[in-house]
Amino acid sequence: MNETIETIMNHRSIRKFTDEKLTTEQIHTMIRAAQRAATSSFVMAYTIIGITDEDKKDKLMAISGQPYVKANGHLFVFCADLHRVYEQTDKDSTVKTGLQSTEQFIVATIDASLAAQNAVLAAESMGLGICYLGSLRNNIRETNDILDLPDYVVPLFGLAVGYPAKQSEKKPRLPLEAVYHENQYDNNLNRQQAIIEAFDNEIIEYYRGRSENKRMDTWTNQMKRKYSKNIRMDVNQFIKDKKLNKH
Repeated sequence: MNETIETIMNHRSIRKFTDEKLTTEQIHTMIRAAQRAATSSFVMAYTIIGITDEDKKDKLMAISGQPYVKANGHLFVFCADLHRVYEQTDKDSTVKTGLQSTEQFIVATIDASLAAQNAVLAAESMGLGICYLGSLRNNIRETNDILDLPDYVVPLFGLAVGYPAKQSEKKPRLPLEAVYHENQYDNNLNRQQAIIEAFDNEIIEYYRGRSENKRMDTWTNQMKRKYSKNIRMDVNQFIKDKKLNKH
């Protein structure tokens, strides 16, 4: 196993950081690494916003409800961005229809996500820890207003980065057989259910043995709780109001 794979396999979310700030060189290294990610048709349909203003951090933390939105070495927000492309076009109806399509929204979302994961790998290779922040979508319109985003740009998620104050345990992942199927989707429900049940038992042991927040829980029960309530249902209309994902 080489050093790159070891870095990937050692990933865990960090939610407690020291007070040490990232250097400009570290920040720029992460951004340059992000820029080397694959991008659909050379569009590079994303923008990364670094948040250093403490008032903005306070407002974003209030939206998130998570203290590490403020208490970190640096905070990034990754945005799907087709505004840059829009401004370079003739802005006729054909262009608008294309940019406002579901396909192009998927392109922008994937581009931003690939860039973010490259940035994460760069950060972790430098001994830093990270935590993705989907919680900035708890009030996506307010996040949008704080960042003063134009049409064709939407905030997807934040990324808190810094020096870990404490290393958390690595959380198990679904077995390979659950997520990798050959040639077609594995619709054998009995086989898949057996895989999930075995994973649930592993998760019980993980929560029972970890150093903090021990509890009795399974992956299946977490999914049932998560999808038994509807959250962030305002995101759909917000995306359309930003002139994306309309067709």
